[in-house]
Amino acid sequence: MRQLFALVLAACLWLGFAPVAKADYYANLKPCGETPAFVQRAKAAATAQDKARFESYSTLLCGEEGLPHLIADGNLAHLSEFVIPGVMFLYIAGWIGWAGRSYLQAAKKSKNPEEMEIVIDVPLAVKCSLSGATWPLLAFGEYSGGKMFAKDDEITVSPR
Repeated sequence: MRQLFALVLAACLWLGFAPVAKADYYANLKPCGETPAFVQRAKAAATAQDKARFESYSTLLCGEEGLPHLIADGNLAHLSEFVIPGVMFLYIAGWIGWAGRSYLQAAKKSKNPEEMEIVIDVPLAVKCSLSGATWPLLAFGEYSGGKMFAKDDEITVSPR
């Protein structure tokens, strides 16, 4: 009896009881240019920069409150709303991290590394920052060359 119950339960979970729900994701959203609250906000824009921003936002989707909504569902029509800014953020964050990593590695090789961490060597920091722009290529080179990760014998393990 237990085996039959387990088999029926597995079959029900495998096949599923309910059909997959399909919802219209954008049912309550309209283009911002057609939303009265957004149009009212756009008319109140004072500077040319504000007007240009409202003009670029008018193609996005807005709710009833007149504010643009971020659509991050994988639809290529909304690629510019999430993916492009996300990739730019990751690139800039990686650039900053790689520049800091490069500076610390260069400071470690100097005769007084502790002082270089406290008092920044500006020419070295600028050099590391500029070379950090190519961080994806540098990271791939270190990864493929095996320099990115420490060897097992270099990692200390606490005795237990």
